[in-house]
Amino acid sequence: MVDIEELKFDEKGLIPAIVVDAVSKRVLTLAYMNEESLRISMEKELSCFYSRSRQELWLKGETSGNYQHIVSITADCDRDALVVMVEPDGPACHLGTFSCFEYPVFESSERQEFSYGQLMELIKGRKEEMKEGSYTSYLFEKGLDKILKKVGEECTEVVIAAKNEDKRETVYEIADLAYHVMVLMAETGISLEDIFRELASRHVIDKKVKQEKMV
Repeated sequence: MVDIEELKFDEKGLIPAIVVDAVSKRVLTLAYMNEESLRISMEKELSCFYSRSRQELWLKGETSGNYQHIVSITADCDRDALVVMVEPDGPACHLGTFSCFEYPVFESSERQEFSYGQLMELIKGRKEEMKEGSYTSYLFEKGLDKILKKVGEECTEVVIAAKNEDKRETVYEIADLAYHVMVLMAETGISLEDIFRELASRHVIDKKVKQEKMV
């Protein structure tokens, strides 16, 4: 663990803190901490920053209720910047958006950004506004039984491809299964965060089980 005394605060006693959603991995905001706000953040496990404009400490969420529960704080190799992983209670931006970084400046014409979160939002969009010719909208239109049937079919396809030891086909079928499972999640009101939190809780349990077996 890096000690606070090892960190390099600037001439004003501040260090930049990049706040990231621990589940989605999206960058939420860039703020600044001084030694006092960092210690408060670690003590309360809630993000506390130093406002350069108001020149005072501020606990994120104290007035809005949008607290950021800290999972971890990591320093960079030069010890002059921090990454703060959090579980947010609400929007990070004072404008009410999930992240402060919502305004594209450049996008490559050849490379595309991908995340499960973006895919889920697209799927949910097809449910909320049915689009003619969309396979996803078609599944929602047919309802739960159809979606469950497709999930079952894709499970079988994964098993067959894996049994044949065909890696390329197995990857293809797993991707199909993942997509149909996400459609099922959207249909039944299950979020990615629900799944990530469940997996995270199992990871902790698994570590404890392994420790017990080693004793």
